[in-house]
Amino acid sequence: MQSGAIRPLTNMLPRNLFSEEHDAFRETVRKFYEKEVIPNIEKYEKQQHVDRDLWNKAGDLGLLCATMPEEYGGYGVNRLYSMILIEEQAYAMDSSTGFSLHSDIVANYIHNFGNHEQKQKWLTQMASGETVTAIAMTEPGTGSDLQAVRTTAVLDGDEYIINGSKIFITNGYLCDMVIVVCKTGQEDKGSANLSLIIVEADRVGFSKGKPLNKIGMKGQDTCELFFNDVRVPKANLLGMEGMGFMMLMKELAWERMLVAIICQAGAEAAFAHTVQYTKDRKAFGKSISSFQNTRFKLAELRTEIDFCRSYLDRCMELQLDENLGIDAAAAAKYKISDMFSKVVDECLQLHGGYGYMMEYPIARAYIDNRANRIYAGTNEIMKELISRSL
Repeated sequence: MQSGAIRPLTNMLPRNLFSEEHDAFRETVRKFYEKEVIPNIEKYEKQQHVDRDLWNKAGDLGLLCATMPEEYGGYGVNRLYSMILIEEQAYAMDSSTGFSLHSDIVANYIHNFGNHEQKQKWLTQMASGETVTAIAMTEPGTGSDLQAVRTTAVLDGDEYIINGSKIFITNGYLCDMVIVVCKTGQEDKGSANLSLIIVEADRVGFSKGKPLNKIGMKGQDTCELFFNDVRVPKANLLGMEGMGFMMLMKELAWERMLVAIICQAGAEAAFAHTVQYTKDRKAFGKSISSFQNTRFKLAELRTEIDFCRSYLDRCMELQLDENLGIDAAAAAKYKISDMFSKVVDECLQLHGGYGYMMEYPIARAYIDNRANRIYAGTNEIMKELISRSL
């Protein structure tokens, strides 16, 4: 295991997104990962989830829901702070913490579509780490097709009765609350039937499966959720009935940006580790980095990484101005996750046989990165979205 978060190499084109305030926040996040997360990664991977009190520690430092308004426990800052949190997680080469889904996906649904009572109750608890949250979209057999959701929520007086199951739910095992994508209404109207309903984890009939045995990202809390005649009050409806698909579409572009950010920073971290390894490792009496094949390969990777960095930072500028298009976000997710896969593959090759050993960070990066081309919509779906804009 590495002793601290790796620092990426300086970009060929300097970044200009961040101020001194951002740099100070980044230092806080970096120290948190170095102290609380990196020493425990092996432990988290064995138990298949982080320790519950890690959420409280993150909340105490203001690392959760930072973009939410101050009245709801956040700092009211922009999404550059989210970008910093995700980048530092990647530089720590950590795939265990599910903070971004909690703070930058679930919190946004509640803030954008919830009423004041829902915001006051949930966002404040989420910001402190008192409440861990998840969002339950995917079901067995549905994949990226949200219109095929079969989980139902039938209104019975002042309560919804929820039946169904969800799979691949990040933060599902530790969650105290989950936003569930359900079919509401008596008629099958496809996406027009989808609604979002808040379900507390202590509701009768709600149960969780064991953490799923994944090939990578083993420390991340991911499980199945089951709903058997779960009753929740009508007041738990988020927004309006039948508006779920619209709400999901509004946030999916940002969710894809989150994947692009972690892939970009992950590629930078893998590359930095590899540059250092090739300088330290010797073969035939000289460092691996002195061979032309190594130098040319590193030059190729560095160029691809920096080209993607420029595109991603431009997308982030558009995101801050609320002008980022669905197609641009899809392109960022698709291209940068593909780039990350190429980078970790080439970097592992430069490590030789040691790259296959789990004590080297590049090995874990290699197996952890693969899911990025699948979740938040597969890269094939990203290409479909891009093609629709042509």
